[in-house]
Amino acid sequence: MAPTGLHGRVTSTPEASDAGDLVVREAERADLLAVFRIEKAVFAQPWPFASFERFLGTPGFLVALRDGAVVGYAVADVSSTQGRDLGHLKDIAVHPQAQGEGVGRTLLRRVLFTMAVNGASVVKLEVRERNDVAQSLYEDVGFERVRRVPGYYDDGEDAFVMVLDLAAWQG
Repeated sequence: MAPTGLHGRVTSTPEASDAGDLVVREAERADLLAVFRIEKAVFAQPWPFASFERFLGTPGFLVALRDGAVVGYAVADVSSTQGRDLGHLKDIAVHPQAQGEGVGRTLLRRVLFTMAVNGASVVKLEVRERNDVAQSLYEDVGFERVRRVPGYYDDGEDAFVMVLDLAAWQG
């Protein structure tokens, strides 16, 4: 899952967001344990710690902080595919105690902007068929379902592949 084909580098500076006192910035090594704890709390099949380490220093690995504590993260990259640059949202999660507060939406918009600045024209993601909350957020932001992948997850659940045309995205 190492990032490939990243174009340029976006310097992520902390900024205020729609979710109140939230700050979004590039992940740092000191954030990794908190990110991994959120991953384990949110997903039945969490990524291993080493997967997050591989994305350190890439513009698509963002964390959301509230009062100095990591409350969410997103991992994405950009690669060249068939003559165009494709963004891939690989992982996004919000601490269970911070869900429903706009953290996920803020992270999603910020990581989409980061991928656009780094050359992506289209972004794709995979989402569990039964994850209605995530699907609703993605659709609200502009993603569309393009296909179902049977048995995509290790537990046999199907995934929907969703895409967003960044040129048409209104942010």
